[in-house]
Amino acid sequence: MALELLVLRGLGLGDLLTAVPALRALRQAFPRHRLTLAAPRTLDALLPLIGAVDAQVDVRGPGPVPFERPDIAVNLHGRGPQSIEALRRTEPGRLISFGTGPPWQDGVHEVRRWCGLLEWHGIPADPNDLTLGISDRTGPAIVHPGAAYPARRWPPERFAEVAATLEDVVVTGNDEEVPLARKVAELAGLPPERMLAGRTCMADLVDLVSRARLVVCGDTGVAHLATAFCVPSVVLFGPVSPAQWGPPPGWRHVALWAGHRGDPHGLRPDPGLLEIEVSEVVDAALEVTS
Repeated sequence: MALELLVLRGLGLGDLLTAVPALRALRQAFPRHRLTLAAPRTLDALLPLIGAVDAQVDVRGPGPVPFERPDIAVNLHGRGPQSIEALRRTEPGRLISFGTGPPWQDGVHEVRRWCGLLEWHGIPADPNDLTLGISDRTGPAIVHPGAAYPARRWPPERFAEVAATLEDVVVTGNDEEVPLARKVAELAGLPPERMLAGRTCMADLVDLVSRARLVVCGDTGVAHLATAFCVPSVVLFGPVSPAQWGPPPGWRHVALWAGHRGDPHGLRPDPGLLEIEVSEVVDAALEVTS
């Protein structure tokens, strides 16, 4: 009977990508185990590129997790109590989690947080092991104006001004972001075929970013895809510091932040985000692509 290793990360695109070093560290530490990832099924296109996951169960949020008696369960979702209880209900032989191990610390970069959890349990993890591939930069520049909450969305009029300065640019977004992306594309004077929001599944988006020459976006999952494929990026931060969720330093990534913290779940654009001017973004885009 196969040894079972269950990992919970029932969150979105950026969350999964920041957990890649931890997933690979677990794969290295437990080579005889079958690693099952509990995460949204919509992210399955990424799993072959991560190279650490053998199977997946569809979980959104902290559970419940449809799995029984893994040898090891690892909580890469949060600090509980819901996620911890969800994994306890699977009756694991061993549970690795905040709340049962090291203390949770605020202000830690998300990548290092999960690597640190594993290292506390004696599992080496390299926070720089983020790469899924390297873009040949033959694809378009991508402007992605959406984000999970309004607090992290730079105004569409400003994204449009940036898009209008770029050559070979497309505008992306999920189904819910179609009106926002359409507004950006129209204000930028782009033809309809350049508006890709709502027309790309996850596999399409991954393929698009994997070839892109530039990504301009807010604090959202596409920023982490740009990091994963070594695509030059300009990422706009508002209520959350890039020290917690930003790209690694160097390799043509620029994180713009006014230095003010706020509510990342707010219903209006964060005041600090609004301090970022169009000229700053355009200058940063020229810097990372020159």
